Amino acid sequence: MTSNPIRILVVEDHHVVRQGLVALLSVVDGVEVVAQAADGAEALEQFAASRPDIALIDLRLPKLSGVEVIQRVRAEQPQARFIVLTTYDGDEDIYRALQAGARAYLLKGMTLDVLVSTIRLVHAGKSCIPPVIAQKLAERMGTEQLTHREQDVLEQIVRGKSNKEIGAELDISEATVKTHINNLLGKLGVTDRTQAATAAIQRGLVQLDSQGDVRL
Repeated sequence: MTSNPIRILVVEDHHVVRQGLVALLSVVDGVEVVAQAADGAEALEQFAASRPDIALIDLRLPKLSGVEVIQRVRAEQPQARFIVLTTYDGDEDIYRALQAGARAYLLKGMTLDVLVSTIRLVHAGKSCIPPVIAQKLAERMGTEQLTHREQDVLEQIVRGKSNKEIGAELDISEATVKTHINNLLGKLGVTDRTQAATAAIQRGLVQLDSQGDVRL
């Protein structure tokens, strides 16, 4: 173990969860929480101010998502190290986070020992992807990706829009809307709009904010 502690930034919008993480890490030898943030914008500010060795970050944050924070920080500091700590295990969430440059992806049900060992592995320059997460990522890589327009249509389906409303919103004909829906149903492996909406949310293809609205 190095003489200098591993400096941690904790990014979590739920106050109790954030304080719980800080309290748990405060008793771990060789680890020091140097900053906290409650939303994505504050995370950028705190990262710039504290220059942590590692940031623990949730995916669903106010103002900017965890993925957006990772992308923005790493655009300026490619060596920045992030560990995603979230309740979301959708394959698209995992894919986007790792594609953005996260070094590890943990679910909040993990033990303190797993969290600490992951912090030390990432600090040593390694990545840490639990088997269950790796399996979901492999499943994601084996599926056909939605086009941008299919993604737009899917978001409107989750909003509860009819084909006519989707066509008006996206400035396309109802026939084109139906074509996109048939295509995305096939790619998602579902048979109707309700299943498509459910799969979109479960997989992280469409994200909802704290009010249950589609997050843009």
